[in-house]
Amino acid sequence: MKIKNIAPLLFLFFSIQSFSQKYTENKTITKTETQNFYLDSIKKTFVKDDLASCVDSLWLKELTNLDLFAAISDDIKNINIDEKVDYELPTELLKQRLAEMDAKSPFNIEYNPGLENIIKSFLKNRKKSFGRLMAISEYYFPMFEEALAKQNVPLEIKYLAIVESALNPKAVSRMGATGLWQFMYQTGKQYNLKIDSYVDERSDPLKSSEAAAQYMSKMYGIFGDWDLVLASYNSGPGNVAKAIRRSGGQQNYWNIRKNLPKETQGYVPAFLATMYIYEYHNEHGIKPERALVQHFATDTIMIKKQMSFKQISDLLNVPVAQLQLLNPSYKMNVIPVYGDQDHFLRLPKEKISVFVSNEDKIYAYLQRDLDFREKPFQVQKAIVLNDTMNYSTQRVTHPKTKYYTVKRGDNLSEIADKYSVTVSDIKKWNRLKGSMLTSGKSLKIISNESVVQTVKKESKSNDVSVDIKTDTLSTSVASLYVVQKGDNLSSIAKKNNVSVAEIKEWNHLSNAPIQLGMSLQVTQKEVNEKEIIASTTKTENVEYIVKKGDNLGNIAKKFGSSVDDLKQWNILENNTIAMGSSLIVAKSEVAIENNGVANTFSKKESLAATSKSKSNNYLVKKGDSLYSISKKYPGVSISDIEKWNDIKGKELKPGMKLKING
Repeated sequence: MKIKNIAPLLFLFFSIQSFSQKYTENKTITKTETQNFYLDSIKKTFVKDDLASCVDSLWLKELTNLDLFAAISDDIKNINIDEKVDYELPTELLKQRLAEMDAKSPFNIEYNPGLENIIKSFLKNRKKSFGRLMAISEYYFPMFEEALAKQNVPLEIKYLAIVESALNPKAVSRMGATGLWQFMYQTGKQYNLKIDSYVDERSDPLKSSEAAAQYMSKMYGIFGDWDLVLASYNSGPGNVAKAIRRSGGQQNYWNIRKNLPKETQGYVPAFLATMYIYEYHNEHGIKPERALVQHFATDTIMIKKQMSFKQISDLLNVPVAQLQLLNPSYKMNVIPVYGDQDHFLRLPKEKISVFVSNEDKIYAYLQRDLDFREKPFQVQKAIVLNDTMNYSTQRVTHPKTKYYTVKRGDNLSEIADKYSVTVSDIKKWNRLKGSMLTSGKSLKIISNESVVQTVKKESKSNDVSVDIKTDTLSTSVASLYVVQKGDNLSSIAKKNNVSVAEIKEWNHLSNAPIQLGMSLQVTQKEVNEKEIIASTTKTENVEYIVKKGDNLGNIAKKFGSSVDDLKQWNILENNTIAMGSSLIVAKSEVAIENNGVANTFSKKESLAATSKSKSNNYLVKKGDSLYSISKKYPGVSISDIEKWNDIKGKELKPGMKLKING
């Protein structure tokens, strides 16, 4: 896709080391070096073309579709070339065209009924498939021709890759042959193709083409006939030698064909039929589909730091499917970096220029991404602080089994990318030997899911407790719990050693579900039947540690404050916050002893005070938030105040009168 807007690109070229740019709603300068802003600063320089992206993704799906490979493979193995096919193609015309091809080719292209039948079969049943293949071949054929020419191998052998793999670099046969040229593991190693956990060069178009050309050249030195070279490529030179001996020493493919393995009997005719259809596709009404990527429109760059296709896609806005197509040798969608070997990334040329111009910044982003990644044997913690309790949330990873139903056009690479797992894992979980998938099949996927577990830690410094003989009772401030993702009343009750009924009673909850960020009272405030301790109050800050994905808006909503309050309390000039920073999110009044002297009230006075509080109205003061107001009325939650006053989502203003009905 072409970059339409040159201005953002020029800005990127001449920007200095920081990724800073105008990014907030108020167009203020963002200087916070968080992971998301690093990524956004790169992505903001590109123009998205939704229509083109849609077209590209559909075409890329066709390129990575393994259905055509399976269909052509089955044709070659099962087709009976001696069975007559009904298709309108005069035999005399076919003979004339084959003679014209033979004059220009080192192969023995002579008419015979078997070749006529397979040509007609392909035209009758595979005409649409060849239209797709011709679009894909615009990308691969220049690579093939260059490799073949270096070894002085006939350029027509490029058509063999269609018979072998239907031009799919990810094709894997039932026997384990892999890539465009379908090399077996040992043969690939023999021709110096690297195969390890990250890389399989049998799927690399350039390197596998060089290996295939070397093999063809070597076999020609043995047999001296290109038809026999093709037969040996499919069945091995040993089987060809046996067929020659069994045929009484004859060395023409068509004379020894009956003594070759069954698959090889249809192999060379399929190759010649493919060559014929490419040569005369216009005469048969076959229109090549549009090719959106051509080899000359791409280039490579050496990678200095390990990166994943997902990271590259995020940074450069290149679809992962296109990266897989251009870099098919990377098995895990990761480009590794080894000390003794170089690895290269192939990209469209316009993306290469962006990568090179911003290489330092891209590697800086990758390093930050690595720094943020969870390390082995470490627990990530996010802490919410309030005036009475510290809540430590621990993120623990648990395996979770899911099932995915295979759809038409799916392949293992796409499914693995979707669930952030590897192809080898999916094969292991489902006992798959090859990469062939059947539409409707259910695949087991085991993914790691992070679960937040909350641990309550008592804060001694904030508890107010006074023991006065046996006729007084210890008074402690009611503890609050901030609802986390995945919480329910049962799990909260269990964490705090109380019952669900008590939590409902203390927080005036009906059967309505609890909301993320809601503050719940999780201990009962103790009141003496005879005496209570008169208290004064002091204001304390409620602090919150910023997590990934937070912004001032959702934090303000979570704690019933306003964005302006948060900016004022934390002296923020704009809306930018950094992950891991501590923010004051509410101001809370807590009870303290009045110079250590306990003022006593009678039970009657206490009950009267409590009764009076049930019909309170509260005038909002400057700096108040729903959170700080709810703290003044034990047992009252933010959602209660919103419900009683019908103010959900509205900001508080000084002088506003609020009903406190409990």
